[in-house]
Amino acid sequence: MQRSYTQKLKTKTKAKDANDKQSLTGKTDEGGKLSQIISASDSQRKNIKKNTKSNKYRRGSCSGSFADEDESFNRNILESIADGAFTVNHKFEITSFNRAAENITGFSREEAIGMKCYNVFRANICKSHCALKKSIETGRDIFNQKVIIMDIDGDDVEILVSTSVLRNRDHRVVGGVETFRDVSSTGSLRKKISEKYSFQNIVSKNYKIQKIFSTLPYIAKSDSNVLLEGETGSGKELFARAIHTLSERKGAFVALNCGALPDTLLESELFGYKKGAFTGAAKDKPGRFSLAENGTIFLDEIGDISPAFQLNLLRVLQEKEFEPLGGTATIQTNARIIAATNKNLKEQVEKGLFRNDLYFRLNIIHIALPPFCERREDIPLLVQHFIDKFRKTKKKDIQSICPSVLNILMQYDFPGNVRELENVIEHCFVMCQNSVIDLECLPEELVASVSKTMAEGDDSVQVNPLSNAEASTIWAALHRFDGHRRKTAAHLGIEKTTLWRKMKKYEINYPVKK
Repeated sequence: MQRSYTQKLKTKTKAKDANDKQSLTGKTDEGGKLSQIISASDSQRKNIKKNTKSNKYRRGSCSGSFADEDESFNRNILESIADGAFTVNHKFEITSFNRAAENITGFSREEAIGMKCYNVFRANICKSHCALKKSIETGRDIFNQKVIIMDIDGDDVEILVSTSVLRNRDHRVVGGVETFRDVSSTGSLRKKISEKYSFQNIVSKNYKIQKIFSTLPYIAKSDSNVLLEGETGSGKELFARAIHTLSERKGAFVALNCGALPDTLLESELFGYKKGAFTGAAKDKPGRFSLAENGTIFLDEIGDISPAFQLNLLRVLQEKEFEPLGGTATIQTNARIIAATNKNLKEQVEKGLFRNDLYFRLNIIHIALPPFCERREDIPLLVQHFIDKFRKTKKKDIQSICPSVLNILMQYDFPGNVRELENVIEHCFVMCQNSVIDLECLPEELVASVSKTMAEGDDSVQVNPLSNAEASTIWAALHRFDGHRRKTAAHLGIEKTTLWRKMKKYEINYPVKK
């Protein structure tokens, strides 16, 4: 779209109601403080700050004060947040327009101010079901309504909008304020996950996991035994399935948790049994090794089997044969063995709890998976991955999480590893009634754990809306630049030392991608 379009529209709407403009720029309080700080000039901001020291900043249900905060950094935060924001008067003429709004729509602030909002956004709801008009007419806030707008180039952009009324000191409605978030980038994120950070249904940008990804095709081509070591919930079975899928084996992938079964039941499960082998054995039953013929057998929690059964398993690895329970004939097997454990088998061998010869038979190819606490850079990617997964299975139109939720998740230790994160997102899907997951949807014990950790810190932070916005903005910027401090600081418009100080203040430990 040509710039002449905006000039033509501005000519038509240049004559504005002076009283409305005065109401928005000089007398608004509550939500109006946001529009003042976004749109005021440097000299105006000084006057605004002077006039607002005794007033509260409020948006939605949040309250706080700008009085004790540095004005220039307030401006940086408001200009750095990902959400676009603008205000209108009674004629729906735009009176303020922040930087994020410029980036999302393609219109500059100078072009947008004075134009009718529907001429800038040209949304699918502008003429019939305008959310901002509804808020102004009813006095009620609207949250996270999905809208399709058209940017300056004529391309469709999917956004989530939230709207509120603006009132002056006499509580008279003088206009409206709308914030909006570009969720079309979610599609780009999904594509980024699938193309760059996804491998056989495993999602990670961690350099250790990426290194493992690069070796899996070579491992899959061989028939050698594989030993996977990693904490419970770290995704060992996913890696085992990936190796099988990448291989040329035509048989099935068969999994068994060895730690959950006593020796006699484990023997019958792995090797099968013959009719009459024990009471209740009414017919022959093939074991897991037979079911995995020409395929892969995955033995999970191998470190928990007894020393007696370790000897039985050693024979299978050495001779590639076994006998069903109650049988006399020997059966050959060509199933590939992939074993996994949450223990350090080498230490178990040194303690005499695991056979040395069995360990070396299993440990031909060794894969050590890092714990999830060392993969914090994967949290945003995995969150979106699980949101996409549960959106399909739960049939709920949830698109993303709010920055404050991501802030909490990034500070949590996840003792249950990736599996715990998946459970948390599933919990949020059950509790969430909007298209964006907010703090109310998180499990209470998770929030309490993070709050306790922050309270026990030396430099505990008193939570208020501005500090939350500041911390969330820093998290989002760090994620955008893969933890790169210099690029993050430049993006936020602050010095690198200031970024470091604020990361320490909010206990932000975002790893740098290597």
